[in-house]
Amino acid sequence: MCPPHSQHSHKCVNQRDSQQCSSDRMDLLLLLTSMLLSSYFHPGRVVNAERSFAIKDITLSIEPRPDVTRDTNVTLRCQATVSSSGQEALSREYTIFKDSKTIYTKTSSTLEDLLYPLSEARVSNTGKYMCKINIYGKHVISEAKKLIVTGLSKPVLHINQGVVSEGDEVTAMCTAPGETGSIFFYFYKDSKEIQEKQVISNQAEAKIRFSTVGVHKMHCAYTVLVTPDSFKSEESNTVTISVKELPIAAVLEIFPKSKIYEGDQLVILCTIRNVSHSTESSNLYLSQGNQLLSSGYPKVNHSMIALAKDLGEFECRLEMGYIVKGDSKAVSVTELFSVPTLTMYPAEVFQKEYMRLTCKSESSASERLGIEELTYTLDPSESPLIPKGTGVFSGNALLYNFNYTCVAQAKGIMKHSETLTVRPKVSVSTPKISVVGRAVLGKPFKILCHSDNGSLPINYTLLRGYEQLSTTIVKQRFQQALFTVAITKPDEISKYMCEAKNSRKEGQLSKRLNATVIVPLTYPTLTVIPHLPEISEGDDLYLICGVNGTPPVTFKWYRVGNEQPLHTDTLYKNNSNYEVSGLSKEHSGMYYCEAVNHANNVVRSDTVTIEVRLALWKKVLIGGFCLLAVSVLVVVSVLCFKSKIGKREAAAELSVRSATL
Repeated sequence: MCPPHSQHSHKCVNQRDSQQCSSDRMDLLLLLTSMLLSSYFHPGRVVNAERSFAIKDITLSIEPRPDVTRDTNVTLRCQATVSSSGQEALSREYTIFKDSKTIYTKTSSTLEDLLYPLSEARVSNTGKYMCKINIYGKHVISEAKKLIVTGLSKPVLHINQGVVSEGDEVTAMCTAPGETGSIFFYFYKDSKEIQEKQVISNQAEAKIRFSTVGVHKMHCAYTVLVTPDSFKSEESNTVTISVKELPIAAVLEIFPKSKIYEGDQLVILCTIRNVSHSTESSNLYLSQGNQLLSSGYPKVNHSMIALAKDLGEFECRLEMGYIVKGDSKAVSVTELFSVPTLTMYPAEVFQKEYMRLTCKSESSASERLGIEELTYTLDPSESPLIPKGTGVFSGNALLYNFNYTCVAQAKGIMKHSETLTVRPKVSVSTPKISVVGRAVLGKPFKILCHSDNGSLPINYTLLRGYEQLSTTIVKQRFQQALFTVAITKPDEISKYMCEAKNSRKEGQLSKRLNATVIVPLTYPTLTVIPHLPEISEGDDLYLICGVNGTPPVTFKWYRVGNEQPLHTDTLYKNNSNYEVSGLSKEHSGMYYCEAVNHANNVVRSDTVTIEVRLALWKKVLIGGFCLLAVSVLVVVSVLCFKSKIGKREAAAELSVRSATL
């Protein structure tokens, strides 16, 4: 058998040895396979060729405590509990994580805890820490522990020079002594933040240019970024920078220098003074408000006609590299004449009526402008109004709206008034008067007064005869002029009229009201034909219902005991009849009628009792039967009487005979 340690340094020299070596290799392969399967199916227990082990637990602790102040020496202790079959410690690999990122790895073959020092802890050390142990591919991770470090060092600001000229640049260095991590530095000039820098060191540099003359103060601060939090420091020391003014200047001159009137030629010059050198980036800018008038170098100018709207400020601005100089002046322009106003007389005008427009400038510079020099015209020129004097235009109003503008002009200066829209009103047309719904005698009803044409507002007045009763003002198109009245006689309705008025002129009068007056129904009667004592079987009965009032009338006939009418009829008459043909005893009973018209008042007649008597032939037949019966009874009685007498006589004769014998 080949020794295991010499399998790779010796060769089997014969066939037997070769077979033995093959058998040994097979045994070794089976052993390794068994070890791998054992490791796979028992993850808490690892077996190698010589030993087995189990990782029971691993903990991470922060010493001296999780919350510390700056400069505290902090130690992270990683303590693992491992059980194994041997005496010697197993080789193990420790890994320290901060916020899920690996920061330290160490391999150890001792049972001692892993210690990871954080000397003079900083805010940047704040975070969540974990520890992992790995033995022969088996690893366990501890729970996360949060370390919080508070306290930041005061930043220090240094500058390379404290006295500079305007436009010069200063280099500022802000330092956070002893701090680490990702840091944002902030630079402030006169308490205003001007720059921000992000670095991964404890200092940052900024280039700051000063263009404003005077004394300026600077300081800095920083923020340490510890995701997801951030910690801001206090402010640094304050440094002072003095900025000296250069003698160079921009000069603005405006001519004429005395009082400026509208129409004057205005000349504006922009130049440089005390310039010793120039650069390619030097330039002059002449502007009025936000409008740039001209630019160039070494001087610029601009000329214009002075107008009142030019009131404002002109500026001459010099830009030379980082140096900016400026000069500004306000210009006051005296008006030759004010903006004209356009007025109308009368304030309200109707179509085709006389109207007058007056155009006038309230003020003018009499020392520079004569009265005859100022002229007025209307725009558009095709205006139908005719000039009647200086600024006066008259004529008749159009049938439609028209826009007018007044133009005042003198010495090349032209000014427009605000647009005046003339809206000629439409005279009200003759109103129409009508009844809303129905006019019922004795009940309130509404009268509508309406004109088809006319500008609002319109005053509508209701008259009875020529007496004014009430007035309604219609101001909106959807409004109606409604009046409530009541009459006691039908002919009173024709006395009503209405007047419409929307101007100073006399109002328009309507025609008299012509409408049907509905008289409520009265005096209902029910007439019966034939007369009540003469009603017999077989007769035709007529029930006539009559009323007083305005048709159409709806008539209904009823028999007492029945809720439903026997018959209903509507017609434009004051009476109607209901016919019952072929009377019988069943038609006997009590009858009445009801009537209603558009006044909606129901009237009812008195009740009539009808008794249907026997027919005449029935009476005769009954009489004949009675006489026949009496006759038969008499004959029978006579015969019976005679029969009794005969029997008595026979008995008497027999008695006589017997006595004789």
